[in-house]
Amino acid sequence: METVDGRTLRVAVWRASKATTKLPILFFNGIGANIEAMAPMAELLDDRDFITFDMPGIGGSPDPVVPYNALLMARIAALLLDRFEMPIVDVMGVSWGGAMAQQFALQNSARTNKLILVATSAGMLMVPGNPAALVKMADPRRYIDPDFMAKHFKTLYGGMVGNKAEHIGRITPPSKTGYFYQLIAMMGWTSAPFLPFMKTETLIMMGDDDQIVPLANGKFLNFLIPNSELFVVENGGHLFLLSHVEQSISAIRAFLDRGVGAARKAA
Repeated sequence: METVDGRTLRVAVWRASKATTKLPILFFNGIGANIEAMAPMAELLDDRDFITFDMPGIGGSPDPVVPYNALLMARIAALLLDRFEMPIVDVMGVSWGGAMAQQFALQNSARTNKLILVATSAGMLMVPGNPAALVKMADPRRYIDPDFMAKHFKTLYGGMVGNKAEHIGRITPPSKTGYFYQLIAMMGWTSAPFLPFMKTETLIMMGDDDQIVPLANGKFLNFLIPNSELFVVENGGHLFLLSHVEQSISAIRAFLDRGVGAARKAA
C-alpha cells in the first residue's frame, strides 16, 4: 500500500527479469478491474519494469472518501512514479484505463515516452457498443456471480473466449462506492479536442469483434492523434489482450522497442 496525496492505493511493481535500459510501463486498468486481472500480461513483459495500481475502492485499495476525476488521478499517478523513481515511462491503458492513459499523457507529456491505447475511446465522443453487452456490463452480478459472468462472457466481451474461467477467477469484486466513483470520474470527459496537439508516438490496439468499445472508436483515435498507428486484432473482443496473448504481446514489444521515428498510419 502507498499513500499518495492523501489517498491510499494498492500498488504493484514487477521488476525486469534482468538489468535493462528499457523504460518502465505505467499501466491503467479497466473499470472495476483489480491488479490481478492483468497480472499475466505484466509477467510476459518481463524485459522492463511494470507498475500499476488499484483505483480507490477497486481490488485492494480502500474506498474513496470523496469523488475523483481523471485529472486528479493522473496527478496521483505522476506522484507515484516519483516515489518509485520512474521519471519517464511508456504509458498503457485498457478500456476505462485507456482514457486515463490519454489524460496522463496529455497532462504529463514530458514524462510520457510512448502511449498504448487498448480497446478504448476518446471518452464522451464515442461510438457506443452493443446494447446487450452494455446492459450486462452495468449489472453488478458480473463481478460477484461467476456463473453469470461465465454465461454472458461472449455477449459481454465478444471475440474468441479463450480461458474465461481463469480470467473470472482473477477478478476481485469492487466495492459499490469504488465502482460508482470510478464510473462518474469520466462523466463528461473527452480527450478529442486535445488529441490533435499530442506529439506522443501512439499505438492504438482494437479488436474487430469488441462488443463494448467498437473498432470505429480506434479509427477515430487514429484520425485524431497525428503520430499514431492502428493495430486491429482479428476476432478480438474487448479482452483480446488475454485471448490473443501472443499476438498482442508481440505487437506491444515491437512498438516499444522500435526506434524514434514517424509512426505508421493504418487504415
